[in-house]
Amino acid sequence: MFSGGKDSTYAIHWAVFKGFEVTALLTLIPMRDDSWMFQWNGVNMTSHQASAMGIRQLMWNSSGMKDLELQDLMAAFKKLREEGVEGIVTGALLSDYQRLNINLIASIVGLKVYSPLWRKDQVRYMHELLRHGFRYIITSASAYGFPFHLVGKEIESEVQVRELVDAAQTYGFNPAFEGGEAETFVTYAPLFSRRLRVEGRAIKEGEFRWRFEISHIH
Repeated sequence: MFSGGKDSTYAIHWAVFKGFEVTALLTLIPMRDDSWMFQWNGVNMTSHQASAMGIRQLMWNSSGMKDLELQDLMAAFKKLREEGVEGIVTGALLSDYQRLNINLIASIVGLKVYSPLWRKDQVRYMHELLRHGFRYIITSASAYGFPFHLVGKEIESEVQVRELVDAAQTYGFNPAFEGGEAETFVTYAPLFSRRLRVEGRAIKEGEFRWRFEISHIH
C-alpha cells in the first residue's frame, strides 16, 4: 500500500531488502480530504515516485467516506488477489484503526499482511529515515506547536529532524505524525533511480493548519 509518504515508502524499502517480490504499488485516492483511512494530499503525484522506483502502480479511487472506503479497499484487494498477489505490506506505525481494518479485509480476501513499522520507536525512526537516505517534504501540518515554516521544505538534515522531534515532545503531538499531525511526500529513497524536485506553494488554511500544494515535479 503506497501513499507516497515516508512510512509507506520505507515499508517498500523493507520488503525489497527482506527479499519480497514487490509486484505492484496500491494507491487509494480518496475523493475527500478528510478520509479516515487514506492520505489525500499529494497522492495524485505518486506516479512520479512509482516511476523512480520502477514498480507498477495500481491507482484506485475511493469515496473517502468512512462507511464506504473500506468497501473500496476490499475491491482493490480482490483485484490484486486475482492477479496472484499473496500479501500486502503497509506503513502502519501506530494507528489501530488503519491496521485492524487492513488486516480484517486482507484476511477476508485471503492476503497476508506485513507491517514492519508497527510500534517502532518513533523518535528513533525519524532519525533512521535520514540515515538510510530518505528525503521528504511535509505536505500538510495541523497541530498546535508544529514548526509550520517546515511545510513544503525538504527534510534533509538532523537539525530539521531534531526541531520536529523537540516540538512534538514539547507540545504533545506525535513525532512521526501518525496521529494525522502532518503528511509527507518522499523525494528520494534508496530504491529511487533519481531524485525528485518538487515545486509548489505553502497555503495557510487556519491558525494551526498549513498545506503545501504541489504544482510541478521534475
